[in-house]
Amino acid sequence: MKALIVDDEQFCRDNLKMMIEEYCTEIDEIQMAGSAEEARQMIHLARPDLIFLDIKMPSESGFELLESLEDRTISVIFTTAHSEFALKALKARAVDYLEKPIAIDDLQNAVSKIKVNPKDTVNSLGEIKELIRKAYRENEEDKIAVPMREGYEIIACKDLVHLEASESYTTLYLADGKKMLSSKNIKVYEDKLNTTTFFRVHKSHIINVRYHLKGFNRIDGNSAVMSNGKHIPIARRKVQPFLDRIAQM
Repeated sequence: MKALIVDDEQFCRDNLKMMIEEYCTEIDEIQMAGSAEEARQMIHLARPDLIFLDIKMPSESGFELLESLEDRTISVIFTTAHSEFALKALKARAVDYLEKPIAIDDLQNAVSKIKVNPKDTVNSLGEIKELIRKAYRENEEDKIAVPMREGYEIIACKDLVHLEASESYTTLYLADGKKMLSSKNIKVYEDKLNTTTFFRVHKSHIINVRYHLKGFNRIDGNSAVMSNGKHIPIARRKVQPFLDRIAQM
């Protein structure tokens, strides 16, 4: 098999490559990509049989990369330092994932499933993308605990329109017009929120693309138009990933 490792951290790429070379003899060709954009080009040119795909990457997540790809037969093994509910749901449907630091036994088992039981393995990108969407739909009533000075407030994620960084704090804008100032920085929320529902369009802004994105405006700079009428700026390097994302909606 030909494999592609997609991870923004070079140490993780090199370490996984070394493990595959030593313990997974069924893989005889390994390539690596440090970003979703680089991976997209390599997938088109090299057409790997298997992708080891990191979920959390700075510009574009692994899920977002999959959404932008044309449907074809390919196997995916997700790699992540976070135990996300969607991954557990996917594993139950024959799409595997490995938690970092990756254990040798887990790696061998995941690869052997693809080799031994290819018919039982979900290997169409269309199938994988639909499983991801289904997992998030099943959890669309997810709630998030927002740390405040006086304690915590629990809100439904679908009611969260967008978030804005305010130095080391974060302002959350809700569908009912309410604003909340949280004592945590925006990176904390980026790590917590579902990546198929929320998208970080700017170093200071995260938006809810699933429930509250109303449009895209190029006038006076690129901006996302939200359900509350706000125009949220989109960083130049985020424009194409953002357009790729909404093209799949």
